[in-house]
Amino acid sequence: MDSFDNFQYDSASSYGGLGVVDDTSSVYTANTQDNTSSVDLSTLSEYNGDGNGHTHHQNPQSPAGNTLDEDFYAVLDDLKDEAAVDLPPHACSYCGIHSPASVVKCLVCSKWFCNSRGNTSASHIVNHLVRAKHKEVILHAESPLGETTPECYNCGSKNVFMLGFIPAKSDTVVVLLCRQPCAAISKDISWNASLWAPLIDDRSFLSWLVKPPSETEQLRSRQISFNQINRLEDLWREDANATLEDLQKPGVDDEPQPILLRYEDAYQYQNIFGPLVKIEADYDKRLKESQTQTDITVRWDLGLNQKRVAWFCLPKLESGEVRLAVGDELRLRYQGELHKAWEGVGHVIKIPNNVSDEIGLELRRTDGVPAECTHNFAADFVWKSTSFDRMQLAMKTFAVDEKSVSGYIYHKLLGHELEPQSLRTQMPKRFSAPGLPELNHSQMFAVKSVLQKPISLIQGPPGTGKTVTSASIVYHLAKMNPGQVLVCAPSNVAVDQLTEKIHATGLKVVRLMAKSREALDSSVAFLTLHQQVANSTTHVELQKLIMLKNEQGELSSNDERKYKTLIRQCEKEILNEGAGDPRLSSVSFFSFEARLT
Repeated sequence: MDSFDNFQYDSASSYGGLGVVDDTSSVYTANTQDNTSSVDLSTLSEYNGDGNGHTHHQNPQSPAGNTLDEDFYAVLDDLKDEAAVDLPPHACSYCGIHSPASVVKCLVCSKWFCNSRGNTSASHIVNHLVRAKHKEVILHAESPLGETTPECYNCGSKNVFMLGFIPAKSDTVVVLLCRQPCAAISKDISWNASLWAPLIDDRSFLSWLVKPPSETEQLRSRQISFNQINRLEDLWREDANATLEDLQKPGVDDEPQPILLRYEDAYQYQNIFGPLVKIEADYDKRLKESQTQTDITVRWDLGLNQKRVAWFCLPKLESGEVRLAVGDELRLRYQGELHKAWEGVGHVIKIPNNVSDEIGLELRRTDGVPAECTHNFAADFVWKSTSFDRMQLAMKTFAVDEKSVSGYIYHKLLGHELEPQSLRTQMPKRFSAPGLPELNHSQMFAVKSVLQKPISLIQGPPGTGKTVTSASIVYHLAKMNPGQVLVCAPSNVAVDQLTEKIHATGLKVVRLMAKSREALDSSVAFLTLHQQVANSTTHVELQKLIMLKNEQGELSSNDERKYKTLIRQCEKEILNEGAGDPRLSSVSFFSFEARLT
């Protein structure tokens, strides 16, 4: 075997004959000998392969152009005949190419894909892995490397987007290592870590690992566009067995109406945006439901509030495939035989950190919990339609109730041409709010402009003081006009930041959050509605019931009814007299301020 010093490495070229020299999938050999046979060019006039194991005799006296045309149409005829033949199970799910050396199987969905680009800028396997967010593959058993799963030689990671190879110094072998941390910290003297190169280059697998199909194979394959690939991937989320032919079925590919710059009325606005919101909701639901994880081992505990807490690890969370935040809801199910079927819903009270990789799930109900069982559990991500339902309700109200918004905002939302309006308001002598940093000239201009207009949009890159400017606007709106100001933001973190800034001005602030997040710690917890209710001294009976519930974990049915009644009464008093949350259904606001980032 040749030494590696004579081995010419080129990431874009084929290594020649390859064979596994280790029982792992991480070390490969490369045959560097030139086994190419000499070719007699004169024979090319007598034999012409059709790419399917057949040869056609060519008449030397025939014009070359006619021969090429005949071969081209012969390939097309074969393609038509092949369409009626069932493809092998390892055929590419996109184009049908089924050469064992050119296809790999996705280990997540068990579908096969080839290393051909077709009509796209990336190979079919890379297209699928990116669209489906999958990361692990296995080679075909009849490929040069055999039935092999690429994985890191050091840590065993199978994420192909992180994997690369290093040519070993001692022999004609390559070692697979993940980019971080193994390749960076490797101290093995048998290879040079600086030679590390990724397995995926220019959006396709390296040719020595997965051979690109020949031009003949690509010509005979099923042609598929990038748009068809995207639609097929979307269809697979609902039906894993769907095929390209299913895209032709009625209703599968009905495109929603395009959005407009101008709408005739609110009904047209609702008819266009309503289906778009539903598409987004359906996608979000499928994404949540596809994140179910099975074979989970649970460790049970009892919290200080006498509620059951399940501690477990989620492999997909560790690999980065799913995201989880404190306050998210999960459904835990028991699938074993030691206890009757059970499921319970709870909210996450702890996520993995540098101390522990476990997730803490506090269950809502403690009855029937199989605390004696530790294995055969499954975890589902609970999808909530609340935000999407509120969007649809807002658009319906906008369409049927012409008084739901002012006339100016109504026509502005529909894109109608309007004369600029200026509100008659007495400008404050000082635009900076107490307790907040001094505003610069552009921020003061923004505050002045917003206070004089019915609707405004403030834009700026991060770090330009949009939060301070927004808090200053809220302060002046509250001081200039009687009533309350509703402040909204696209995330809980953004709302907390605004709450903190507005509170610093001296205004009375109530932070309203979802019931599922009330048990979570926050920098503005003392300003939350539920915390202000708990600290209220005006309802002595309510305070007694709160203490009793904290001690016992639950109340009797009569006490529970009384507790809920007093809670609603106290919330109404704090809010002082509405928005999507039922707790605001009877509250009227003078102004609405939305901050988008």
